[in-house]
Amino acid sequence: AATLLHAGQRVLVAGGPGVVEAVEQSGAIVVGRTDDDLDEASAQSNDVNIDAVVVGFHKTFDFESMRRASAAVRAGATLIGTNQDATFPTSNGVIPGGGSILAAIATASGVAPIVAGKPYVPMGELVKRTLNVDDLSECWMVGDRFSTDGMFAKNIGAKFCLVTSGVKTQEQAKALQQQHKFALVANDLRHFAQQLGVTV
Repeated sequence: AATLLHAGQRVLVAGGPGVVEAVEQSGAIVVGRTDDDLDEASAQSNDVNIDAVVVGFHKTFDFESMRRASAAVRAGATLIGTNQDATFPTSNGVIPGGGSILAAIATASGVAPIVAGKPYVPMGELVKRTLNVDDLSECWMVGDRFSTDGMFAKNIGAKFCLVTSGVKTQEQAKALQQQHKFALVANDLRHFAQQLGVTV
């Protein structure tokens, strides 16, 4: 998401410390986080002339966070999401993800977000710049969601392997593979490497 920002822009973050760090590294100015402990009057005086609201996964999202973020967007700030993952897999099961937070703010503000993460163009451009290649047809994208990871692979022209260590069962993954014709299904990264003949 930080690649969509410019130095000097004033940014309100609805996300965790990693999002704050990335925004600061872009040269933009973090004016605050939506979960800062401010009363409504203090928040209103702080949240002026916001250029962008950057939204990412965090567990402290609440009504006040949504109010502050959506107010800034309605006042003209660009709404940027790090991703649209509706859920996030944990060892204790699936929990709401950053995409659910982004959807709440988008709904409350009435503004469609720009999404920086998979499967959208900004992430594809970042991958190509980082690898210094234009043709990714010999590269692999490995992920646990076809809707983001698989579509990202398709959009950048890479091969795709769906792993079942995240949100999909083996049966669901095989059904998606038949429907979308991607290359591999694996239990996890080790199994993926083994299918490629790589010893791990």
